[in-house]
Amino acid sequence: MGDVSQPQSPHARERVPVTGRSFAGGVGDSAARPDGVLKVTGAFAYSSDLWMDGMLWGATLRSPHPRAGIRGIDVTEAMRLPGVHAVLTHEDVPGAKHYGLELKDQPVLAIDQVRYVGEAVAIVAADHPETARRACALIAVDYEVREPVTDARAAALDPACPKVHDRGNVVRHQPVHTGSVFDADVVVSGEYEVGMQDQAFLGPESGLAVPAEDGGVDLFIATQWLHVDQEQIAPSLGLPPDKVRLTLSGVGGAFGAREDLSMQIHACLLALHTCRPVKIVYGREESFSGHVHRHPATLRYEHGATRDGRLVYVKAEIILDGGAYCSSTPAVVGNAASLGAGPYDVPNVAIDAYGVYTNNPPCGAMRGFGAVQACFGYESQMDRLAEACGLDPVEIRVRNALSEGSRIPTGQVVDMPAPLTEMLRRAEAFPMPSPADTGDLRNLPGGVSNTTHGEGVARGVGYGIGIKNICYSEGFDDHSTARVRLEVAGGEAAVLVHTAAAEVGQGLVTLQAQIARTELGVERVTVAPADTGVGSAGSSSASRQSYMTGGAVRAACAAVRDRVLRLAGMPDGALSGDHVLADGVAVPLTTVLGDEVIEETREFRHRRTTPLDPETGQGDSHTQFAFCVHRAVVDVDVELGLVKVVELAAVQDVGRILNPVALEGQIHGGTAQGLGLALMEEIQVQDGRIRNPSFTDYLIPTILDMPPMTLEILENPDPHAPYGLRGAGEPPTLSSTPAIVAAIRDACGSPLSRVPVRPEHILGTDAVRA
Repeated sequence: MGDVSQPQSPHARERVPVTGRSFAGGVGDSAARPDGVLKVTGAFAYSSDLWMDGMLWGATLRSPHPRAGIRGIDVTEAMRLPGVHAVLTHEDVPGAKHYGLELKDQPVLAIDQVRYVGEAVAIVAADHPETARRACALIAVDYEVREPVTDARAAALDPACPKVHDRGNVVRHQPVHTGSVFDADVVVSGEYEVGMQDQAFLGPESGLAVPAEDGGVDLFIATQWLHVDQEQIAPSLGLPPDKVRLTLSGVGGAFGAREDLSMQIHACLLALHTCRPVKIVYGREESFSGHVHRHPATLRYEHGATRDGRLVYVKAEIILDGGAYCSSTPAVVGNAASLGAGPYDVPNVAIDAYGVYTNNPPCGAMRGFGAVQACFGYESQMDRLAEACGLDPVEIRVRNALSEGSRIPTGQVVDMPAPLTEMLRRAEAFPMPSPADTGDLRNLPGGVSNTTHGEGVARGVGYGIGIKNICYSEGFDDHSTARVRLEVAGGEAAVLVHTAAAEVGQGLVTLQAQIARTELGVERVTVAPADTGVGSAGSSSASRQSYMTGGAVRAACAAVRDRVLRLAGMPDGALSGDHVLADGVAVPLTTVLGDEVIEETREFRHRRTTPLDPETGQGDSHTQFAFCVHRAVVDVDVELGLVKVVELAAVQDVGRILNPVALEGQIHGGTAQGLGLALMEEIQVQDGRIRNPSFTDYLIPTILDMPPMTLEILENPDPHAPYGLRGAGEPPTLSSTPAIVAAIRDACGSPLSRVPVRPEHILGTDAVRA
C-alpha cells in the first residue's frame, strides 16, 4: 500500500514494486548483427543489386594513357548506336567541373588532359550495360601522349621534374623537428619500401541515381561518408545540397576506398540528362582504376641510441606517392610525420614527410592511413637497433616505450593510458606454438604443392608495435549527429535511431542499437537507414564511428531519457527493462509515454585539436592514440623462399569492450590486411599502368593463409572518450606487417627492407635496398 500512496508521480497508481528487467544486447554484449544472417546466406541487398523499372545503365570511357593532352573528343558514332540515350563529356557538366576531398583538383570528366590510366573521359547511358560499353568503345578521343611522371622521389625533391599540376608536385611537406642532438654511440640506418596496397573490398563501386520531380536527384550509393559526397556532388550538378539526397545502400566493404567519389557524379549527371534512373556498376578491372589505393612509400631512417639501447634521436625522410590527384594525401602525410618515430620516447627528432603528385594511380585513404607505412620503417629500425645493441627485440622496445604522460615528437602529451610495456611483456609471454606436423603438408610452407616435407624449413619469431591516431586530427571540425525517437508502437516502447553513419561491415548498426538499449532501457530498437535527411555523422574511417556516432547516439539518448524522467515526475529515476525506476518501484514506459512522442537530436564533438606547425611540426594534433602489439611465428623454406605464418598473437588496449565478438573480428580483420601487405598484396604499377587489376593476379589472404590467432584485450578506459572506449579497427593493421617480416628475417637472416616480401627477397636473388 505504501508504494501506491507516494505522491511524487502522476503515474503512481500504475507503480508495482519491481526492479525492471534488463535486456541482452546492450553495451558490453556480443549483440547479434541484424545483417549477419542475410550476408552469410547471400540474401543481403548490396548497392550492386539496386534495380528500378525503366532504369538505364551507365558506363565510363577511361584514359588508356598515364599522361596525355586531349585535342578533341568525337561522340558522333556513340550517339548513333541504337539504345544509347546520352553521351556526356566535360562540356555537359552544368556546375563545378572539379571536385575533391581536401582540394578540388580532380575533373568530373577530363577537360584538356588526362593524368592517369583510367581517368574518366566520357560517360554513356544506354538501355543495356553491354550497349553502354559498346558506345564507350565508339567514342573517338584525340590524345597527345606525353612522358609520365612516375618517380615519387623525383617528384618530391627534383626541381627539374615535370609538373603533374601547375601548383607543383608536392601536395604537402610536413616536417616534425624537435631537439638538437643528432649523434649517438650506436647508429643504424636503412631505406624501406612499402608497395601500393588495394583495399580489395568485394563489392564493386555501384549506385542508382533517380531524377526527382523537384529537379533534384536521389542517389542510392555505397559510400563511407554521405555528407561529404553530397558536398562534392551538388556543386558539379549546379544544384543546392538539399536537392541532392543520398541514401546508403548495402556496402560490400570499404577500408578507405569509398571515402572518395567514384561514379556518384556520373550517375547523377546521366539521370538528370535523360530524366531516367541510371545505374552504374563497375567491373573488377574498372574498380582498380575507379578508387584510390594505399600510398606506396619510400622511407629513409636513421636511429641513434646509447650503448644500452636508449633512443637518442630519430631522423626520417618519408615520401608518399599520392598519384594523380590530391584525395586525402595531406592528412596521410600529417599522420606519417607526427607518428613517424613510433610509440617511443625519443628526445630528438628530425622527420620530413612528403606527399606528391605523380602520374601513377591516385592514392588516398586506406586502413592505417599513413601510420602503416611509417610503422614498417620504424619497427624495422628497432630490430636493427636491438641487434646493434645486443638486446632482444622486446627489450629494446620496452626500454623506449611511451607511457601515460610521455610526449610524442610533436610535443603532444599522451594523456590517456598507454600500457605499452605491459602489452609487450604479455605478447612475449604467450606460449609458443608446437613445431609443424610435417606429416600434413598444409602445415608447411608451400602447402599441398608438396615442395617440402620439413627439410630446409626454419622457424622465426618477430614482434611489432604501432601507434595510431583515432578520429580526425589537426583542427578538423570532427562531429557526428544523432536523432533518437521514443514512442509507444504496437503496445510497447520503441526507439528509432537515425544517423548518417555508414555501416560498411564494421557492425555500427549493431552498436547504435546497443547504446540505445543501454541508455534508454528499451528492448525494441530500430536503426533507420543512413541518409542525408539527418546531420552529418562524418566518415566511417579513422576508427572513429564508435567514438563519434556512439557519442552522438549516447548524447541524444540522454536527452530523451531526461525528458522521460521529467514527464514521469521522477527526475532522479532511471530507465531499465521498459520501465521508469525510482525508489525501488517501476512504472511501465508505455504508461508514462501514452501518446507522447519524444525526439531529440544531438551533435557530438571530441576535444579540440590543432594543426601541426608547418615549420616545426609541433602541435596537439590528435584526439586519441591507440596501440597494438603483435607477435608473429613463421616457418620459412629458406631454399625456396616460401613462408607459412604459423601463429599471430595480439595484445590490444581498447579502453572498454563494447561488443566482444565484433571487436575480435576487427582485430582479426585488421591483422589479415597486415598479413596481406607483408606477404602478397601489391598493385603492380609499371610506367603508370596497373598490371594486375584482378583478384586472380592481385592476391589477398584467404582462410588458408590466416593462421590461428591468440588475443589478449586490455581495458584501460580513456577518460576523454564515450564509455572510455578506444578506436580498435586500425591498430592491428599497423603492427602485424612488421611483426611478420621480423619473424621472416629471424628465420632466414635476409635484411628484407620491402613489403610485400617475395621469395626472391628471402633468397637474396633480387636487388632490394637495404
